[in-house]
Amino acid sequence: MSRKLIGLSILVGIFVMLAVPLSAQAQNQAWIPGLASLIVPGFGQFLNGETDKGLLHLGVFIVLDVGTYFVAGLLPMGYYSYSLVGLAHLLWGLYSGYDAYTVAEKQGFSLSLQNNGLTLSYAF
Repeated sequence: MSRKLIGLSILVGIFVMLAVPLSAQAQNQAWIPGLASLIVPGFGQFLNGETDKGLLHLGVFIVLDVGTYFVAGLLPMGYYSYSLVGLAHLLWGLYSGYDAYTVAEKQGFSLSLQNNGLTLSYAF
C-alpha cells in the first residue's frame, strides 16, 4: 500500500510542477526543493542549505517508517494495518515538502545551468 501512496505523491508533485507556468519557473523555482522533500523528506532542506534540518527530517522519516511498520505488524487488523506506514510516510512527506517549498520561496531559490556546470543561487 505504501508504494501506491508514494506513487500518488510523485504524480501529485509532477502535476504541480506542470501546473506552474513556464515563465514563472525561470523566476521562482521553489518547487524543486519542495518536490525533492515530498519524495524523500529532508532532501529539499539539503538543497536549501539547511543541513541540520535536512538530517532531522530524514531521521524522522526513517524512524517513522520503521516504527509504523513495526506497530502495524503488532496490530490485529492484518494486512490493512500496513496502510498506516504509507499514510505516515505521505503525511510527513507533505509536511517536509511544504517546509522546503516555503523556505526556498523566502530565499529566492533558483537552479540554472551555466557553461561551467550546475549552479544554485539564493537571493536574500
